[in-house]
Order: sequence, then structure tokens, then C-alpha cells
Amino acid sequence: METLKKVAVIGLGNIGKAIANDLIKNNHEVIVASRNSEEASNFAEHSGGLAQSMSIKEAINTVDVIIPAIWFGSFKDFFNDYGDLLKDKTIIDVSNPIAPDGNGGFKKIIGERESAGELNKAILPKGSKLVKAFGTLGAETLAGASNGSPEKSVLFYASDDIEVNHEVEEVIKNAGFEPLRVGGIDQSIRIEVFGDLHEFGALGKAVNLTEAKSKL
Repeated sequence: METLKKVAVIGLGNIGKAIANDLIKNNHEVIVASRNSEEASNFAEHSGGLAQSMSIKEAINTVDVIIPAIWFGSFKDFFNDYGDLLKDKTIIDVSNPIAPDGNGGFKKIIGERESAGELNKAILPKGSKLVKAFGTLGAETLAGASNGSPEKSVLFYASDDIEVNHEVEEVIKNAGFEPLRVGGIDQSIRIEVFGDLHEFGALGKAVNLTEAKSKL
């Protein structure tokens, strides 16, 4: 297995913790950061030495790949606050443009034909590269399906910058999943909530590579 590039998970909600823990389970170091520095420190303390906590600025400056595990609506502020530091970085967007619908479910908060990936790409800081990944499964499945046997579950991803595909696929593999590209960022809608390739859409579950390819 190739050496994983340095990765930072920024934000330690359910998705952020699941991704960081998946990397840790596979014995890969990860940097964690949060606006709540105590939360990041506590997470690192219980990681068996495989997670290191830093401030958000320190984390961005230290790594090659950044995973902002934040709400879709927070990306604008994140880019505004740290845009100058994000040049030449690969940003993995895990967000889904949803909010509670008041009836125990969720609703989409952007246009029916819009995707978080495309909207975030439109405001991406100059020099950064955006990849849509990891948000294709719910947090519980991300945590539970890592290192599936006999076949690993697929994590779909979408990217316009082909030169970063290899490093993104390595992050996905080292989190215990099988990577499969669906196309450019304009295909993000397929792998976001309610999309045909999302666990909470037409796909309905985590799938192996053979099943996934049959859906493309």
C-alpha cells in the first residue's frame, strides 16, 4: 500500500469522526481540527497516537488533503476565512445540502437540479482543487462498512481535476473502501443525498464494486 498523503479532518461531527476513525482503524495518521479545540484534543488523546490535534490554520498548512466535515452552508465562511491558505490544496467536500424537514426527515435546501459540489466549486478559492467524496454514505455506514469482507464497499467520488484522482483514491482506500469515480463535479448530484448513487437515495445501501459499476 502506498504512503497516504497527509490528511486533515476539520470538524468532528458524526461524519468527521467516522472518517477520522476509519483512517485510524487502518493505522494511518490523521490530523484533526475543530473550532472547539478541546473536542479535537480529546479525540486525539483517545486515538492510540494516530491522531494529532491542531488549530484549523495549522492543520491546513501541514497537510496535502483537507476534508472539511462541515455543513454545506458553512463552506462560504470556511473559504472566506482560510482561502489564502488553501491554494494548492486538495479539498474533499463531504457535504450534503439538506436540513431537517420538521417531520423527522430531511429536505433539500437548494434547487432540485443543483448540487452542493457544483455550488462549492463555484466559490472555491483560487488554486484549490475540489473533489466530492465520502458524503455518499451516511455516518453510521461510513463507520460500520469500512474494511468490508469479502468485498469492500464502494465510495463514489466526482472530480474535475484528474491529476488529484490518484491521491483521493488512496485516501478512500486507506479508509477501508473501494473508490469509483462517477465523472466530473457536474455529477455530484448523483452522489449526494436523494441522488441515484447515494445510500439515502435510489441506491439505498452500501454496494460492492460490481454492483456499483452496474449503476453507472
